[in-house]
Parts: sequence; structure tokens; C-alpha cells
Amino acid sequence: MECLRLRVQDIDFARNEITVRGGKGSKDRITMLPESLRKPLQDDLKMVRAIHEKDLAEGWGRVLLPDASDRKYPNAPVEWRWQWVFPQENRWKNTKTTEEGRHHMDESIMQRTVKEAVTASGITKRASCHTFRHPSFGIRL
Repeated sequence: MECLRLRVQDIDFARNEITVRGGKGSKDRITMLPESLRKPLQDDLKMVRAIHEKDLAEGWGRVLLPDASDRKYPNAPVEWRWQWVFPQENRWKNTKTTEEGRHHMDESIMQRTVKEAVTASGITKRASCHTFRHPSFGIRL
């Protein structure tokens, strides 16, 4: 979930850092952005930005913000920096306000993808999304 909850502003390409918010113990922490992931992530964010700009052009493009941030910063839900790095394919719709936006990708999609990748790779050890939290899990990718 920490990965899926990343927002654009949490990635600092200049410093090669990722800020993980609300991680273990509900604490924020900073981790490195591996050089090998820099270009693929930048390319992915270009596609995500195109989706966001299309949503904005259609009158949508909102995300839900933590706590009372949307009341404090009324324009923040449509700002690029607050968008999810890994958005859902489909928009959500608030039936009361008729606003539409995107939430982050559902965790079941990520879990299924990791399971399929582990199986396809021939790794015989049990591995899941949680496995990547531990640097000594014994699988070299």
C-alpha cells in the first residue's frame, strides 16, 4: 500500500529520493530512488500526466486528499503534484456532488501482478508484495 499511495510530489528526481508517507508505525520516511528506475518512472509519469490532463479537460481530474487538506487548499485536488503515481484505470464518482476523480490502483491488482511475475520467473520461494519490505529475503531480482 505504501507504493500505491505514492503521490507525484513524493518523488524527488533531483535528489533521487522517494518520500513514503504513513508507513510502518504511521511514520513518514525517505528512501532512495534507484537510478535504474529513474527513467522508467519518468516515462510512466508522463503517461499518468496525460491521463490527468485529459481528465481535467473533461472537467474531472480530482483526487481525495488527506485530513482537511482539500478545505485548506481548495485547488489542491486537481493539482498535478497531488495526483497518484499509480492511478486507477477508472474514475470514481461522488453521487452527492457528481465530482469524478481517480483513486490509486487497488492493491489486489498489484498483488496479482507480483504473484504472476514470481511464478513466471521460476522463483521457488514464496514471495509476495510484503516480501519486498525485507532486504534479506534471499531472492535476487
